Amino acid sequence: MENYKVLIIGGGTAGITVAAQLLRKQSNLKLGIIEPSDKHYYQPAWTLVGAGTYDLKATERDEKNLIPKGASWIKDFVVSIDPDSKVVTTKQGSHLQYEILVVAAGIQYNWSVTPGLAEGIGTHGITSNYDKKYAEYTWELLQNFAGGTALFTQPHTPIKCGGAPQKIMYLAEHHFRKRGIRDQANVIFATPGSVIFAVTPFKEALEGIVKERNIHTFFFHKLVEVRPEQQEAIYEVTNGEHMPDLSNADSIKLGIRIEGGNHVVIPFKFMHTAPPQSAPDFIKESALSITDDPYGWVDVDKHSFQHKKYPEVFSLGDVAGTPNAKTGAAVRKQAPILVENVLAWLSRHKIGDSQYDGYSSCPIVTGYGKMMLAEFDYENKAAPTLPVDTSRPRWDMWILKKYILPWFYWNRMLKGKG
Repeated sequence: MENYKVLIIGGGTAGITVAAQLLRKQSNLKLGIIEPSDKHYYQPAWTLVGAGTYDLKATERDEKNLIPKGASWIKDFVVSIDPDSKVVTTKQGSHLQYEILVVAAGIQYNWSVTPGLAEGIGTHGITSNYDKKYAEYTWELLQNFAGGTALFTQPHTPIKCGGAPQKIMYLAEHHFRKRGIRDQANVIFATPGSVIFAVTPFKEALEGIVKERNIHTFFFHKLVEVRPEQQEAIYEVTNGEHMPDLSNADSIKLGIRIEGGNHVVIPFKFMHTAPPQSAPDFIKESALSITDDPYGWVDVDKHSFQHKKYPEVFSLGDVAGTPNAKTGAAVRKQAPILVENVLAWLSRHKIGDSQYDGYSSCPIVTGYGKMMLAEFDYENKAAPTLPVDTSRPRWDMWILKKYILPWFYWNRMLKGKG
C-alpha cells in the first residue's frame, strides 16, 4: 500500500493549484494527485467558443505538463474513500493511504436527471457550453439560426459558473443583431430562480439590459423535461404567481401552452442549457458527504475547508459543501487558505488563522466586446477588488475575460503563483 503525506483527489483547477502551492512551501512533501484525464481544459472560455470568438484547442493542455514538480500523478479513477482507515481505493485496484486528504474532485454532470436531455443534447438545436463536445455546436447553431425562439435555461440544481447560461444568451442576442435577424428572434431566459442575479448592483444592471434588449424572462420555471424531436421544453412553475398569461400577446407570439395545471411548454428552435449537477457518485456514496444532501457535497467548514467529522480531510472547489458560487475565482481565494490549514495540521494539528469569506466572481459577458465583473461574498454583498466600476459592461473587462484571465490561469494560478 502506497502512503502519502498529502493525497489530492482531482487534477483540475483546485487540485493542481493546491498541489503547486503546497510544494512551493514544502518541496519535499510526499504528495500524490489522483486524476484519470490526459487533458486539462480552461472551461471558462467555452462560452466564447460557443459564440465563435475563441478556439476550442486553445482551451486545452496536456495534464502531464501541469502536474507540479515533486508530485506523483496517479492516473486512475477513485472508486471509494474510507476516511476511518484513511484509504482511497482506485479503479485499477490500488489502495492509497494518506495522512491528509484534499478532495478537489470537481462536479458531476447528470444529463439524465432531466428526461429527454441526455437523448437530445447535441441534436435538434439543443446545446450546452458546459461540455466541450457541444461548445462548437452552439456556434454552428447560432450561425444557422434563421428565426424563432432561442431559449436559454438552467437546471434546478446548483451549477458551476451560475452566470454561464446568461452569458451565451447575451452573446447570442448580440449576434442576432449583427446578422440583422433580431426581429425574427424571440430570446427567452427561463430559470428556477427568483431573480436574474442575486447581487446588487449587478442585478439592477442586468435587469436593465434584459429590458432594453427585449429578452423575455420566466422566473420560478423548473425544467422538468425536454422533447427533442418536437423541440419543446417543459417547465414546472413553482410559484403560481408566475404562470404565463396565455392571453398575453407575448405568450401567444411565443407559442406557449399549459399542460397539467402548473406545467408550461415552451417551443424553441435553439436551446442552450446546463446539465443538472452534483458531487461525483463516489463522493455522494462516501462518509465525507453532507448527511441527507441530495447533491453529495463534501461536509466541510465553510471558512477553513476542514471536514466537520474527519479533521485530516479538507475540500475546496466545486465539490466542497460551501455556499459560495462555484467558480475558478473562488478556488483562487480558497486555495491559499486551505494550504495554510493543511500545513498547520501536519505540523501541529491545528489550523491557521485565515478564513474564507465566500469570495467569488462571475465575469458576465453582455455582448461581443463588453463584460461586467460581479464580485461578491457569502452574504451576496459586492466585494470589488478592482479600482474601477465593474457593475456596468466595459470593454476592458472583455479584454480581461478573453486574454488576461486565460494567461493568468495557465501561467500563474496552476503554477501556485497567484
